[in-house]
Amino acid sequence: MDLPKPTLTFTCTLLVDLDPIRELGQGRGGHRRIIPIIGGTVAGPRLSGRILNLGADWQTVHADGLAQLDTRYAMETHDGATIEIVNFGFRHGPPNVIEAVSRGDEVDPASYYMRTQARLETGDARYDWVNRTLFVGVGARMRQSVRIDLYALA
Repeated sequence: MDLPKPTLTFTCTLLVDLDPIRELGQGRGGHRRIIPIIGGTVAGPRLSGRILNLGADWQTVHADGLAQLDTRYAMETHDGATIEIVNFGFRHGPPNVIEAVSRGDEVDPASYYMRTQARLETGDARYDWVNRTLFVGVGARMRQSVRIDLYALA
C-alpha cells in the first residue's frame, strides 16, 4: 500500500505588524518575551484581508538561541469573516545572523530557519475549509513585522 505524498499549495502571505517586545525575563524553560500583534495584511489566492489589532507571540528563547514561537491572533477577510490563527514554530540560525535579526537588520531569510505550523478556525461557513486544513509557513522577521507565507498541506 502506497500512501499519498503530501503537497503544499500557497494560500496567502501574512504580513504581521508588531509592537515593541515586552521582556519577561528568564522563565522555567528559557528567556520569555511577549510581542504584541497590532495589525497587518493578508494577501493571497485563497485568503485576503487584514490582521486585527489583537493577539501576541508568547516567545521562549532557549539557551542555544532557538526561539520557540507561539502566536494567537485573528484576521478579518475581505468579505467580513473572522478567522483565528494559532501558529507555532521555530526560528534559529547562526549566532551572528540571529543577532542581526534581533537588531532589526535586513537579513536574507534563507540564512536562518523560521518555520511554523498553523491552525485556522472560523464559524463562517464560507471558510469552513480552513477548519479542516493543516497549514505550514515559511517566515522572516523584520524590524517591526513578520512575514509568513502560508501553505495548505494536502
